[in-house]
Amino acid sequence: MNTDLMFSSLSNEWETPPDLFKKLDDEFHFTLDPCCTHENHLCPTYYTKEDDGLSKDWSGHIVYVNPPYGREIGKWVKKCHDEKGAVCVMCIPARTDTRWFHEYIYGKAEIRFLRGRIKFKNRAINKVNSAPFPSMIVIYHRF
Repeated sequence: MNTDLMFSSLSNEWETPPDLFKKLDDEFHFTLDPCCTHENHLCPTYYTKEDDGLSKDWSGHIVYVNPPYGREIGKWVKKCHDEKGAVCVMCIPARTDTRWFHEYIYGKAEIRFLRGRIKFKNRAINKVNSAPFPSMIVIYHRF
């Protein structure tokens, strides 16, 4: 397994495993996927990179967020924290040492740490790899 791929700039579009998404969708019934591609969207309403989901209003939606895991992740965490009138559920690395974790998640959202490592698929580079880091589900209940 080449864990460098998940930290490389080749592509940061790692898709949520279908079984993990189904379990969360059965609980939350998602209506919006704001950071996906036309090929991998998981909800009937979705935004691609070109649509710029960060700039859109998510109110009234139950939002599933598996953001790009690069330097932009803090912007997605802040958006979920700040978005009013929406339920936001994020699948992100469990990086408890980061500024965004302490400013926007810890004590402000429900956190579910996942056991083991998630196996992500990346269509752009045609690879499936286990994440080289633990993951968590972060939930903001804003309705």
